[in-house]
Amino acid sequence: MNLTDLQTAEVPARLDSYERVFRLALVERSLTDWRSGAKSELRDALPKPRLERAIGVVYRPETELLSHSFEAILSDQFDAYVWFAETSAVTPLASGQPEGAPDTYPFGL
Repeated sequence: MNLTDLQTAEVPARLDSYERVFRLALVERSLTDWRSGAKSELRDALPKPRLERAIGVVYRPETELLSHSFEAILSDQFDAYVWFAETSAVTPLASGQPEGAPDTYPFGL
C-alpha cells in the first residue's frame, strides 16, 4: 500500500470502539454535552471503557491497535464530545506577498 492509498483508505471502526457506536447511530456530525442533565440517559448507556482513536499519530497498520487506540470513558474524560463521520485535510493558504501589497515584515501575510 502506498502513501496515496493510506490517505484515501478508510480504516474500519473496531467493534469495541466509540467510533463504531457513533457510526451505528448514523449521524454525520454531532456535539454531545456530557454535562447536560438531559444527557444522563446517554451517559448511563456508555459507561464501560471503549477504544478511542488517538488524533495526530503517524499511521502504521502493523501497530494500529497498540499505537493508535486507548481505552476511555468519554463522559469521564470530556465535558463534551464532537463527532464527525468524515473529515478532510485543511487547504493551506497561498504563500507569498500579493503584487502591490505593502511590506509587513516580519508578519507578512
